[in-house]
This record gives sequence, C-alpha cells and structure tokens, in this order.
Amino acid sequence: MWIGVAIICAGLLALVLKYIFTAPGPNPFARDTCEPVREILTKEEKTKVLKQGFLSSKVPENLDAVVIGSGIGGLGIAVLLAKVGKKVLVLEQHNRAGGCCHTFTKKGFEFDVGIHYIGDLQEHKPFRCMLDQLTNGQLQWEPLDNPFDWVVIGPPENRRRYPIYSGQTRFPEELKKCFPGEEKAIDEYIRMCKKAGRGIWLLALLKLVPTPIAKFLVYTGLCKRLSYFFEMADRSLTEVVNGLTENKDLRAVFTYIFGTYGNIPKDSSFSMHSLLVTHYLNGAWYPKGGATEIAFHMIPIIEKAGGAVLVRAPVNRILFNSDNEATGVSVMKGQEEVHVKAPMVISDAGIFNTYQQLLPKHLQATPAIQKQLSLMKNGEGGLSVFMGLDGTKEELGLKADNYWIFKENNFNELVEEYINGDREESAKNVPLLFFASPSAKDPIWQERNPGKSTVSLFCFANYTWFEEWKDGKVKNRAPEYKELKQAFIDGILEVVMDVFPNITRDKIEYVDAGTPITNTHYIGAPKGEIYGADHGIARFSPELNATVRPQTPLKNLYLTGQDVFLCGFAGALAGALTCGSVILKRNLHLDTIALAKKTRLVKQKGD
Repeated sequence: MWIGVAIICAGLLALVLKYIFTAPGPNPFARDTCEPVREILTKEEKTKVLKQGFLSSKVPENLDAVVIGSGIGGLGIAVLLAKVGKKVLVLEQHNRAGGCCHTFTKKGFEFDVGIHYIGDLQEHKPFRCMLDQLTNGQLQWEPLDNPFDWVVIGPPENRRRYPIYSGQTRFPEELKKCFPGEEKAIDEYIRMCKKAGRGIWLLALLKLVPTPIAKFLVYTGLCKRLSYFFEMADRSLTEVVNGLTENKDLRAVFTYIFGTYGNIPKDSSFSMHSLLVTHYLNGAWYPKGGATEIAFHMIPIIEKAGGAVLVRAPVNRILFNSDNEATGVSVMKGQEEVHVKAPMVISDAGIFNTYQQLLPKHLQATPAIQKQLSLMKNGEGGLSVFMGLDGTKEELGLKADNYWIFKENNFNELVEEYINGDREESAKNVPLLFFASPSAKDPIWQERNPGKSTVSLFCFANYTWFEEWKDGKVKNRAPEYKELKQAFIDGILEVVMDVFPNITRDKIEYVDAGTPITNTHYIGAPKGEIYGADHGIARFSPELNATVRPQTPLKNLYLTGQDVFLCGFAGALAGALTCGSVILKRNLHLDTIALAKKTRLVKQKGD
C-alpha cells in the first residue's frame, strides 16, 4: 500500500515539476528591450497616445487577441503577448487608457486616481526587472521618504503618531523605539509575515497546473502542508496580532495597512496582509512624471507588434460560436454594434462584469460559471477626495510620504459602525482616512505646475449610500447626491486641516470627490469597489484559487488582472503574468526570476 502511495506522490511531483520548470512556449523576457531613457513628454504629447478613440477603421486586421479593459492587468497581458509577436487590440470604455493608472485634470491640477505608492522596486529584483521590460526601460521610479508611512491615531487631545520605516533592519528597530518592551512581539510579527509571504508561490501554481492536479493539492490538504501562506490564510489578522501583544496601539500599527486591500482586520486574512508588509519592507516608490507614464510607455510596445489601444470603446458582449467558443467582442459605437473578431478574448473587466454582464444568459447559467461566482463577492466601495492647493510642498508642509489617519485604535468597531451607519452621520465621522500628496512625490511636478500642489484622500464608503443616484447624469446628478458628497468632503477637510495646519481653506483652489458610483462609471466597478472582488479570508481558500483561474470554463476566454490573482498594481500585474503563463504555456513567474538573475550578473560584470 505505502509503495503505491509513494508511486502516486512521485508521479504527482513529476507533473508539478514539469509545469514549474518546463517552458515550451515563447518567452517575452528572452531579450532585453530596455532603451536609453528619453525625456518625459508634455501632457499634450501623451494625450495622442492615451486617448486614441475607437473607430472600426482603426481595428487591426488578423488579430491574435482582444483585451477588454486597459487597466494594468489588461495592458500587462497585451504587452506580454506583443513581446512574442502577437497582434493585440485593447478596448477601453473610458476616454483615456490606464484604468486605475489614469489621471485627470481639473482647473489646471492633475490628479492620480489609483497609484499612491508601489513597493518591491529595488533594482535587479524580479518585479522591477519585469516592469522595466514591460515599458522598455522608460518608466522611472522615485523613492518615497523614509518613513514612507505615518500612522496617526486618536483625537487632537490624545493624538499619537507612529512612523513606518522601510528597511529589513530599520523597520523593526524603529517600531521597537516606539514600543519598548514589545521587542519579542515585533520580531515574531515580522518573522510570520516573511514566512507567509514566501509561500505565495503555491497560489500561482494552483492556477497554472492542470485542474486535476490543483484539486488533488487542495482536497488532500497538501496546500497547507506545502505553504505557510495557505496554512495561515484562514486565520484573521485580528486573531494573529491579538495573540502577539496586548498593546492596543501596537496592534493598530501591525494592522494599519488593511486599507490597501479593503478588509478590516477581523475579516482580513493574515496571509494577504503579510504580502503588503513584505511588499513595502524594502521601500516605496512613485512613478516619475505621474501615473500616466505607466500606460504611456506600454502602449507603443503593443502598437509596434501591430496592435492598438483604443478608448471610448465600451464592450457590451462577448461573441461566441455555436460550440460556445469565444470568437470576439461587440463594441457599442453610438447605437451601432461593431463586431471585432479574434481567436482569443481576454477580460480585464473583472469577474463580475465578465460573467454577469458580457456573457449570453445561457452561458452565465452554466454550473462552472456559477461555481466561480459563488466563491467570490464584491469588495467594499471607496470614496476619494481630490484637492488642488495654492502653494509649494514646502509652504504646505507636504512630503513624499503617506498618512493613515484613524479616530482611535479599535479599527474593527470603528469601521463597522461607520459602514453600517446612517449615511449622513457617517459622512461626519469618517474613522479612517488615507492622505497623500502626488505632487510632493513627483520630482518634476513643480516644473510642470510651479507654485501648486495636490492632495489625494481615500476612505471606504458603502455603495448603498449612493446607489439611488447611479442612473443619474454624470457631473449633473440630483441635488441630494451633491449634498451628501459635500458632507463627506466637509467632514474629511476638517480632519485634514486639523492634522496638517498649513493646509487652510484659503489655500484650497479645487476640491471634489469621487463616490462609489463614480467608480462604477469611470472604472467599471460594479459596486464602486477599487480592489476588485473581495479580499477577505474566503478569497484565500485553496479551493477558490484552484477554481478561479485565467482559463475560464469557456474556450478561448481568459481572465487577467486583480480578480485572477490579487488586488493592487502588483497584484493585477501578477494576474497578467499568470494569464500569460497559461496562454503561452510557460511559467512567466520563473522567467522574471531568471531575468533578475541575468540582470544582476550583467550589472556585476559591468562594475
């Protein structure tokens, strides 16, 4: 009997190793495509690339793939395919490309909507090397200050400020200065975060190996034995940190960054949280020239391979043949449907939009599609406030860092009371606020906008608070909607002016807010969410990750982006990398590691 078990395990191991290490398909990273850095262009010059409107005459012939959505997950997979010679068309419903990486301008102020800071961008590391190749080395990154985050807790009369430093040794050292006597808890917290973060490899593997192997790993319990990530995935962040310390402020500092994935600590998976902690452990960066630089430097690579990125191109349905194979998409051009044919359709529109809005009813109802939908739920809605200020960063006291501002240290209770409360009352009592100045992070901002600054703020918001106005005309919704939005702005401004005394009302030249229904309109978020499908504990079950994969149950239809892997810029790109691995039949995650090693060797020889 044991001999039989050993043979089965050996066979399984051989299959897994085959899918990890064999590489039959083309490698997008086979050749270093980085070029000498060119100067950053003007907004007008970027517009020619980012705002190419859809016309049927602009659709390239003989497409290899069509991608729905130009977020980083959509652009990422399009560039990966373009680098191996594939002709790809990316279709974006908004009037500019980039998804959450786009910017907009109001009263002369340029605002980033979703890029605040990115981690893990040390030179010659896999993530950095991948991004360099996806932009031909043109995307430049500026490090944030150190500390890069500040955690602000409590009312004015009892306000505590805790700096969060990057650095493998400095991060724990500075925490220990703030919390003497808690050295053991801090060391154990960081050890657990690192160990869980290293186990993420199995999440990717579950999406790459054949389904029977993935299911075997899940149902035998091997996932939890092989990976500490999955061992800790069903433990809440609250449970873990409460077991480490009784100090409530330290518990808060351990958990403060939950706002970057959208679940309060008691509903958060410790494993998800560990990825964010380790993501920023070596520093945080911001794109030089602003977030538009990302899409701007990816699109030419797609075009060079014969593809295109077209905006104002709302896809209203995916086309299928009689065998239920995806054959293209339908784009609404005014009242007319324009059919775009392609042998492969890749959706960066999110799992809910893709399955519930773009599939024919009979395919929506199939058990395999319903199974995936049953495992996922919508994430929490978000509300953003954008401020344009008169004054330089020095005059306003703004730095290249972020602030996480909390009413107190009992995060779970505060946010639950707020989200479940009356909307008018909640507008006056926002318990969590993220504050950042994109203009202070961008070293060339003052060249473009002398004497001016911007601030971006974010908090959670219940979609149902605004849902009654979702069908109203954008920018001209009902007076009641505008009043509620203004109530949130006023409540948030009070907090800002209290924490940042140099920001006064006379300095504010522009202020407006984007609500959950704003997110629905501009980035296609069904319930106003900014992190895609919910990232609570259930999201990290082995079963879900073996079931929701780039290859959908429908032939020739694939998923990319946040819902395939994880939320955020890095998570959505990992979704693109995973999708590319499936399509090209090679492990691109390993290719990025090999690329980083090669880059380091070249650098060492050059030195």
